[in-house]
Amino acid sequence: MTSASIKRVACPQCGKDAIFSPENPYRPFCSQRCQQIDLGAWANEDFRIPVAPEPEE
Repeated sequence: MTSASIKRVACPQCGKDAIFSPENPYRPFCSQRCQQIDLGAWANEDFRIPVAPEPEE
C-alpha cells in the first residue's frame, strides 16, 4: 500500500489518527486500549438511546 492510498480515520475514543485497513486489527480504533475502553462503556450501558415514556392508559 502506498501512503496516499492508506485511509486514516479519527479514533472514536481518543481522536488520534487510526489506519482503517485489515492491517489494523482494532479498526476503527487506534489501539487495543481504545477498543477495550469502548467495549467497557457498552458493557456499563454508558451508551443509551433515550426513549419517551409511554402514556398511561
